[in-house]
Amino acid sequence: MNIKQILLRYNQLIKYGIIGCFCAGLDFFVYTLIVKFLDLSYLYANIISIHCGIFTSFFLNRHFTFKIKNKMLLRFTSFYIVGMTGLLVSSGLLVVFIEKMYLNEFISKGITVIFVALIQFLLNKYISFKHGK
Repeated sequence: MNIKQILLRYNQLIKYGIIGCFCAGLDFFVYTLIVKFLDLSYLYANIISIHCGIFTSFFLNRHFTFKIKNKMLLRFTSFYIVGMTGLLVSSGLLVVFIEKMYLNEFISKGITVIFVALIQFLLNKYISFKHGK
């Protein structure tokens, strides 16, 4: 399989990954600002930063990755529920990493972002942006 075939075959995953990196960066940036400068708890910062990522990710993926414009409210609701699932997983992992394993808040956030992004891609591809839904 050559590069062109790989790009065509994994087009959605690549676009989702690029947008995901941007949104993960936004999430991490907002999280860092809130923890460092507003001195809020890492869990509150996580809730706020993930919401920033969810809203940005939905609109970018809707337009560029999946190119599906119908039933926006239904799709956003589904995408948001997937995002909230990610928030629960992320928050749980942060508690384990920070309070049980004594890892740094920012390293812990980085680990959770990667893990949750993979889960959310699959859920969004097959639920939120499923064709014919």
